Formats: sequence, structure tokens, C-alpha cells
Amino acid sequence: MLSAIRSPDPVIFLEPKALYRAAVEEVPIGDYELPLQRAEVVREGSDVTIVGWGGQLRVLESACRMAAEKHGISTELIDLQTIVPWDIETVEESVRKTGKLIVSHEAPITCGFGAEVAATIQERCFWNLEAPIQRVCGYDTPFPLVYEKYYIPDDMKNLEAILKVVEAAK
Repeated sequence: MLSAIRSPDPVIFLEPKALYRAAVEEVPIGDYELPLQRAEVVREGSDVTIVGWGGQLRVLESACRMAAEKHGISTELIDLQTIVPWDIETVEESVRKTGKLIVSHEAPITCGFGAEVAATIQERCFWNLEAPIQRVCGYDTPFPLVYEKYYIPDDMKNLEAILKVVEAAK
């Protein structure tokens, strides 16, 4: 938030409301800033790159853990942190290493930002891709809040995508 406040450029800062109720994490005590437009490699891996942002990161961490524990799949998890501009270089470097990409977000699949990530990485890493890029997103339909848990991609839906992309690369 401090990076957004102190930026000389306009910034829209979005926080997933669910994190207010469900997330507990360590936060530095002193004044600190995270660099804008820099992704964070949350988990290093070698078999598949997974990209997400916002509240979806909790779900993706769970899916990555299950992939490792139950299937021996090493996942590299990247938190974009900002989507305009986004850190193309970090994602590109990871996909060149793993040969596979999954983009997961809460928005509908049609017109979601994951399409931009997939298109950009497909252009830049075409010869490195060992399997089609997968997008794990919400459905292309409006939904009432009471059904949000059925709409937002969960860890099992993301695990299915991990298994699918790894199998496609064989």
C-alpha cells in the first residue's frame, strides 16, 4: 500500500475482502515498501510455472503443496502483485525453465487478465512450451455472493490443471 501511496503515478489498489477474515501472515513492523510492477517468486520449482495474484494465491499455494506431496510435481508459483504493468520478464524466465504455464485468477475466463498473460508468454516462449498454456478461472456467468465458493477456482481445480499440463508434456 505504501508503494501505491508514494508512487508519482496513479495507482488503483485492490484488496481481496476474504483476506480480512481468513489470512494471517507476518508483516514487517517498520516502514517498508514492495516494488510496484515486480512479481514475487513465492515458490521455486522446475516442472510447471503457475501465475496468480490477489486472493487466489492462498488457493494456489495449497494446490502446489498437494502437487508436490501427492504427485511429486515441482511447481514454481509466481505472484504477479501488479497487473498493469505486469512483470513479463519474471514469468518469461520461469516458463523458459519449466516449459509449462498455468494462469489462475478469480475473474471469468473470457476477457480476464489471464488471457493477456497467456498470449504474451505464448508469443515470447513459443519454442520453450512443452504443453498448451492452461487458464484456471471463474465461469463466464454472473453469480450471487452465496455461490462464490462454487465460482472461484479452488485448489482441486488448480491441481487438476497442474496434472493435465504435466501429463500433456509427456
